[in-house]
Amino acid sequence: MTPATLIPGSVDLAQLEALVQTKGAVQLDRVCKPAVEAAASRIAETAAGDEAVYGVNTGFGKLASVKIAAKDTTTLQRNLVLSHCCGVGERTEPAIVHLMMVLKLLSLGRGASGVRWAVIELIEAMLERSVLPVVPAQGSVGASGDLAPLAHMAAVLIGEGEAEVDGHIRPGGDALAAVGLKPLQLAAKEGLALINGTQFSTAYALAALFDAWRNAKAAMVTGALSTDAIMGSTAPLQPEIHALRGHRGQIDVAATMRDLMAGSEIRESHREGDSRVQDPYCIRCQPQVTGAALDFLRQAGRTLEIEANAVTDNPLVLAGIDRVVSGGNFHAEPVGFAADQMALAIAEIGAIAQRRVALMVDPTLSFDLPPFLTPDPGLNSGFMIAEVTTAALMSENKHLANPCSTDSTPTSANQEDHVSMAAHGARRLIRMNANLGSILAVEWMCAAQGIAYRAPLQTSEPLRHAIALLRRHVAPLNEDRALAVDISQAAALIGEGQLVAATGHRGFPILGVAP
Repeated sequence: MTPATLIPGSVDLAQLEALVQTKGAVQLDRVCKPAVEAAASRIAETAAGDEAVYGVNTGFGKLASVKIAAKDTTTLQRNLVLSHCCGVGERTEPAIVHLMMVLKLLSLGRGASGVRWAVIELIEAMLERSVLPVVPAQGSVGASGDLAPLAHMAAVLIGEGEAEVDGHIRPGGDALAAVGLKPLQLAAKEGLALINGTQFSTAYALAALFDAWRNAKAAMVTGALSTDAIMGSTAPLQPEIHALRGHRGQIDVAATMRDLMAGSEIRESHREGDSRVQDPYCIRCQPQVTGAALDFLRQAGRTLEIEANAVTDNPLVLAGIDRVVSGGNFHAEPVGFAADQMALAIAEIGAIAQRRVALMVDPTLSFDLPPFLTPDPGLNSGFMIAEVTTAALMSENKHLANPCSTDSTPTSANQEDHVSMAAHGARRLIRMNANLGSILAVEWMCAAQGIAYRAPLQTSEPLRHAIALLRRHVAPLNEDRALAVDISQAAALIGEGQLVAATGHRGFPILGVAP
């Protein structure tokens, strides 16, 4: 496969999502090479000079006041990488590591980090030959960047640490040798440029963003199915209502649901003579709630798109003024805020979906559906405990949605005295999305069961396709059986985007637009 060519500073969300899905090789546009080499030359001059410049010829963190001799530059950078390999916990998913390496390439390619072109070439070659470092998931506080995780990545570049290649985990040097690559001997600042930055947090946040957007689109389908299952009204989807408020996400959700439900015989059957005046909020306010979540996800997406193209190590080579300056771009506060925003959006999409499940299994609210959607209640419990599972997942996500970015703590002998906690703020989103996917899976199953009870009336064509997809994998619940495998299969279909695709609808909201 031909490597995708990326222009540092100009990569968009669509390109990043494609890389998450394909995990393909990449290369930087060679137009960036002169700036990279010029910055490396400037760092080499600085390292040989008498002026103390942080991370180039000094120690690190609280030890920044210690001057390092020019002859010890290589040892300094090697020691930095190895000393920061302190990660713990489960292994980071290879897809996240792949994206993290791509993001590091984009940052180094801006020509402000001072690394040699050989560093970029080695990362490109590792991606092309699928050499993925083993990176423990815990250990970053999100300032000074994601030090521990990125150090485990950088260690493989110098022949240390561990990496997976050809399905086997090997020592870093052996992994490189297995595909014909050689480790680097780091020059001035290169170790610091590799381990300093927000690429670990940003990779997790981006992966979670794309999962959350798929879940949000799926929620529009399951929400439309639930609306038909309880014979809910589509009047609250009228475009004039949403235009009067003006929020982009709300307008988009209402439009999508109108399209999904158009032509439903079930809906047409109760336009007249329905004794109910209004539906509960979980039906009536779907555009307002899910739409607000879309707006939050879009805002987070814009932040992460900027961060994916950013230079976030330290110090930086400022070519315009010919200076090497120490700043604070490694602080991952923007990523932490974006992660907190996404957590709220994911939790709320799940919260309102769970209430729709509760509505469908409750015979006092479901407009004549049988208790717990079973044809023989009492002997059978139907979806009773499936609904309880959704309540547990909803509550768990509410807990996980508490902000991480406000939980700073000082580190490094108070030198690094305010941190972002973006890393675990982003990591928790993977779990939250999985929880949401399971909630939506149960809603899909309940709604399909409920719609079957409305026969001979039929739902709309797009929603019939959604039910047909489910029925190819999950049978109707005519009598009690274990549902765990069914829920898992339905959740997998949602995560793969198959539910949304099955509807045939092409007008779902797009992530990469202004909220």
